[in-house]
This record gives sequence, structure tokens and C-alpha cells, in this order.
Amino acid sequence: MTKGFYEIVSNKMLALDTYEMVLRGDTSSLKNPGQFINIALEGLYLRRPISVCHYEEGLITIIYKVVGKGTRQMSEMAAGEKLDVLCGLGNGFDVTKAEGKRAAVIGGGVGVPPMYDVARRLIKNGVRVTAILGFATKEAAFYIDEFKALGAEVLVTSDDGTLGIKGFVTDALKGTDCDYFFACGPQPMLKSLHRTGLPGQLSFEERMGCGFGACMGCTCHTLVGDKRVCKDGPVFLTSEVTFDE
Repeated sequence: MTKGFYEIVSNKMLALDTYEMVLRGDTSSLKNPGQFINIALEGLYLRRPISVCHYEEGLITIIYKVVGKGTRQMSEMAAGEKLDVLCGLGNGFDVTKAEGKRAAVIGGGVGVPPMYDVARRLIKNGVRVTAILGFATKEAAFYIDEFKALGAEVLVTSDDGTLGIKGFVTDALKGTDCDYFFACGPQPMLKSLHRTGLPGQLSFEERMGCGFGACMGCTCHTLVGDKRVCKDGPVFLTSEVTFDE
């Protein structure tokens, strides 16, 4: 984990209440797709955890949805301003587990961003990838063309049928020949994917206090007891986790 001030390079709206921000700063603690950063904001006690969409040396791209005071404050910031950031948190996805398989990368809403770098790395490693992107409605959709540009087959679902398949990401998954998946999104989506019985990796979205395992405020159920999403996760194997029925 690294801590420092990161400069905003750009901050733009992508879709309904959804923004893309590029930050310049130390990326040395980022090792795997699916890790996250924790941002301090003026006047707010808790930091805001945001997953990393993409990173390269010295630059981090994040995508966030405006849902409260913190993300609203972020949406109003401009290039040149600086943010206090904890970087390189969480364990991220292990893309090596998909070698020799037909992989699906599945994102629901703000769970889409970390799947971009997962898809990029899988394709770079020669894995055939189907990206399944789920949104509430057409106006909320983003990064479809970016996934296509990577070389992934892209399937889009929307809750109201205004874009792509009307339904959920699990409906789209049924029509593929994928035998392994990587996913990030709301817990009902992860629970439905877990029920398919396919092996894979799930990235949990949870409210966090500290973001690095000290407060025990974020937990999920596993076969060996509760684990901290921020420290032990946010990514867990499907074979590790359990869901309340």
C-alpha cells in the first residue's frame, strides 16, 4: 500500500451519474486487476473506496457513480486538483486461473470498471474472453466500445430492455460456452452467478471503514468463517464463499 497526493489529469462524465477520472501518482503498489484505492475528501470522515479500472506507470483510471456527498464532491473536481489517496488495496483477480479456459468477465453497474483490466490481461495472455456488461438502463451504460476494442466478445444486458438483452447477466451467460468467470457487482448478482456452479472469482462491493483490515467493518461469509472484504478480498474464489438464503 502507498499513500500520497495524486493529481487529477481529467474528470469527465461517461453516462448517467457516472464519471471517469484519471489520476497521476505512484502506482507501484498496484499488482493485479481488481485492486482498489481509498480517497480522502474534504469535510468527510470516511475515505471512499473506488476500484481501479486501469493503470499504467504513473497513471490510474477510475470510474465512479455519484451516489452521495463524497462522489458528488469528486464529480465537481477539475484537472490539476489533488486527492489524498491510499493506493494498492485489496488482493485483486488472479487471471492465471483462466489459462486454457473460455473466460467470461462479468460486471454489473459500477462493477464493470475493474473487469476492463481483467479482460485486457486475459486477452494479452491468449484467453478467449466474453465480456458481459449489465446496466439498469441504456442511459447508464458505458465502456462497451472500450471492451470491444480489446478484442472481447461483448454482451450487454439492461434491466428495462432499452439496451441489449432484457434481463440479467446470468441470462446472457447461459448462452455462452464459457467455463470460468470473473465478476464484480452487487451482491444479488454475485449470488446468482455463484448458483450457476461455474468456477470463478467474485469481487464484493462493501461499505468500508478503514479499507485495510483494521476495523472489521466489512465482511463476507466463507466456508472457514467471515473474512474482511478490504483485506482478505475484495476478490474470493466461488469455492470459498457462501451466501445467506
